[in-house]
Parts: sequence; structure tokens; C-alpha cells
Amino acid sequence: MTSRHLAPALLLLSLPLFAQPQQDGKPSPDKSADAKAAPKPDAAKPEGLPDDKSIPQTITVNGKTLHYTATVGTIHLKDATGKPTGDVMYTSYVLDKAKGESSRPVLFAFNGGPGASSVYLNLGAIGPKHLSFANAGDSASDPAILKDNPGTWLDVADLVFIDPIGTGFSKSLVDEAQTKKLFYSPTPDIEYLSLVIYKWLVMNNRLLDKKYVMGESYGGYRGPRVTHYLQSQLGVAVNGLVLVSPYLNPQFGDENLSPIPWMVTLPSITAAHLESQGKLTDDAMKQVIGYTEGDYASTLIAGPKDKAATDAMIAKVTEMTGLDPMFVRYSGGRLETGAYLREVHREKGEIGSVYDSNVTLPDPYPYSPFQQSNDPILESIIAPTTTAMVDFITNTVGWKTDARYYALSYEVSSAWERSSPDLRRGAVEDLRESIAADPKLQVLIVHGWNDLSCPFMGSVLTQNQLPPKLAGQVQIHEFPGGHMFYTRAANGSGLHQLAQTMVATH
Repeated sequence: MTSRHLAPALLLLSLPLFAQPQQDGKPSPDKSADAKAAPKPDAAKPEGLPDDKSIPQTITVNGKTLHYTATVGTIHLKDATGKPTGDVMYTSYVLDKAKGESSRPVLFAFNGGPGASSVYLNLGAIGPKHLSFANAGDSASDPAILKDNPGTWLDVADLVFIDPIGTGFSKSLVDEAQTKKLFYSPTPDIEYLSLVIYKWLVMNNRLLDKKYVMGESYGGYRGPRVTHYLQSQLGVAVNGLVLVSPYLNPQFGDENLSPIPWMVTLPSITAAHLESQGKLTDDAMKQVIGYTEGDYASTLIAGPKDKAATDAMIAKVTEMTGLDPMFVRYSGGRLETGAYLREVHREKGEIGSVYDSNVTLPDPYPYSPFQQSNDPILESIIAPTTTAMVDFITNTVGWKTDARYYALSYEVSSAWERSSPDLRRGAVEDLRESIAADPKLQVLIVHGWNDLSCPFMGSVLTQNQLPPKLAGQVQIHEFPGGHMFYTRAANGSGLHQLAQTMVATH
């Protein structure tokens, strides 16, 4: 997997290998007279998480006051012998039911990475509290103060944010080898996360309610597979699937033979330029997509033997992107992501983010032949999101722990089983099978125009190849911004409207 489509940490990437986890209470402390004589626990054994904690909360959305309960809780995982293997933490927001209301939709959300907690969708997108991050001008040291989120989806559905093992406060309770086998591989990851959803539904008597799944980035790979696993293995049908900047289909082909890798990135690069010029519109992007699928693709397929067509393509790409003509010519009109991010802001001594190339930081190594620094957005989001989430969990909710919180775990990312064929094949097969099995299942895919880590054109080309009877169940919407376009306040109302429509429709 090249840097063209996957960032190093946040993508933004049969029977289970372990028994289905079972929910049980945490053992009470031994208060017997013999307690002191009991053997001391192994110091290396990880401790479990605190007991669940809930508090009442209130928010006003569009002039309407919503009363809800915020809960920080745990789903316990066990192996076939009953031995605890892991604790998965979740944060839920459940609206107080109106008089006579018997059921309410519930949405389960997770981010990607692998190694990302759910804090980004929670505080950046659809949760009742909001934090500004990942936008131009945001700084790591800005006050991490949560405000009410006018774009929250809480008025549409109850919300459950899941932190996979190794992220947030969720933890493995087994050794390193078992942890990798049970939790840090694509298929076991899908199976235990699906079981977490199943167990939450059972615990909270919500099996009969409408159910929705939301995944961002690598969570966009998880989403179709979790939906299919719930549907076909656990017997839980999903009403709607929301994929945010999804890592959906890695099989774009050999970049030396196929035009598709370059077709995927060119529109997002062009969108970033149009936005910087104040010219980014849906109509402008329709023309960009049309050129990309037409003359650009055919010229790349033909190769340089047709010099006139190649020269015309290079001139067009230069015009579309605003890049230096010689840079485009020497690239053959094939714009490699890493080279582009260094080139586009080089004169200002800055480097752009793969998640939104218009978000920049000073390049600390401007004369290096390659990028040596971390991504500008990743550099700036860990501190505010960690501070805000830990304060909310431990102070506002009162779920007390002094354990370390992982908004983004590089350890999980580096330990992930990336050679799995399940990862290489992507999630499109599960998407196709899920919507074919349930003609009422609706899929909403949302992207930021400027995202180069999971470009929107990949989803467009994937939808183009769906059979006509299935394509109508999948809709794609793009917004100004990058990978985390949802952090822009201006996009909140549009996302909210899409959620309302989906839930009202099915």
C-alpha cells in the first residue's frame, strides 16, 4: 500500500478466532477474612476498566431542548474458556424518550487508523459536543473547550461511539501475541466489533429499533464488513450504513499500467486549487470529474506515443491544478501525492496535509529531498482531542481512571496485520452482498473534495461499477474540505439533513 492512498497511521486501514464475548459484571473485591492470604495478582496483568457511569445532559438544537444521558461504559470480551481477553470502552448519548415513544433509531460509530479512537466523529462530527480541530488556523495549543454542537445527529438517533482495542481507554487483557491475533488483524477486528454492537443492543433492549452503522476512513472499510457480518452471521439487520471519507477499495491497479491511481487523486488536487481560488463549486467539480473520466483517462491509457494528446493533457492538468508547468510535465501529468504536497506550498516554506492539502504547517526540513516531518493535521489534532475527551470522560461524566488515553495509537498501527488478503481486497464485496441481500438497506458515502488520503474519486469509480439494481442503494455526497471535512461548521447542516433523510426513508 503506497502513500498515495494510505496515511501511515490514520486511514484516516468463517468463524471467529475467539469465542463470542459475553457481558458480565466486574467481580466485587474480596472482603473475606482470607483475602489477605490470597496470592497477589500478576503485576504484569492489565487491570480492567472502571464501572459504567452515566450523567444527565441537555443541549438546545435548532431551538429545541434535548434531554439525554451520556454514558461511558465497557463491553467485556472473553475467550472460549471464559478468560477475559479485552475491555472495549464506548461513549453513548441516549435521548430521553418522549411520552408514548416506544422505540428510537440508534447509530454505532467508529473511526479508522487502524489505531484511531472514535473521538474524531464524536467531538468533530455528530456528537452533542463539538471541538474545533483539523482546519486551517487551528493550533495544537488552542483551548480544548467543548461547545454544544448545532449539527449533532442526536435529534435523529441515539449515538454510540466505539473505541476499538488499543484506542481510547479500550485495552487488551492478553499478551502481545494474542492481542495481535484477536484484535489487530482485519477479520478478527470486524468480528469482535460486530459482537460489541450486538451485545450493546441486547444489554439495552434495542434489538427491535432501527440500526445504523457509521465508519470513517479505515472505519469505511470496517463499515460494510461489520454490516455484512451483523446481517449474515449475528442475525442483526442494519437499516443504513454511513461511510465518511472511506478507505473502501484499494484495488486501483498498477500505477505504471492503469490510469485509475492518477484518476483518483487528480480531482482532489484540483479541488484544493479551486478552493484556494474561491472557485470550488459542484458544477466546477462535475467538469473536473468529466475530464478525468474522459480525455485524461484515455490519454494515460494511450501513453506518450501521441505527443499532441500528451501535451494537451499536461497543459490541461497544469491549468486545473495551478502547479508549476515544469513540475507537471516532468511528472507526465501523473501527480504523486507526496511530491504534490511538497510542491504546492514550497514557495512559502510550508507543507500540505494529505488529509486536506490547504491545511499547512511550516516545513521543518524544506531542503530535504523527501518529507521528514509528520503530517500537519496529525501534528495538530492529538493534543486538543485527547485533552477534551479525557476531561469530558473523567471530569464531566466522572468515569475515573488515570490510564493513558489513545486518540491515535501508532503502536496499534505498526502492529496491524497489513499483509492480510482480506485487507487487500477491500470491503466492496461485503458492500455488494449486503445491499443485494437487503434491498431496503441504504448506503450514504460522504467525502471532502480535498482529501488525498481517501479521495472521493475512488468511491465514485467504485459506484460506477455496481450493477444497476444495486447502484441506486448507494449515494455519494461531497463537501468542501478534506478528510475530516465534518469539522467545518458550514458542513454540519448539510450532513444533518442527509442523516434526517436516511432515517426518515428507512
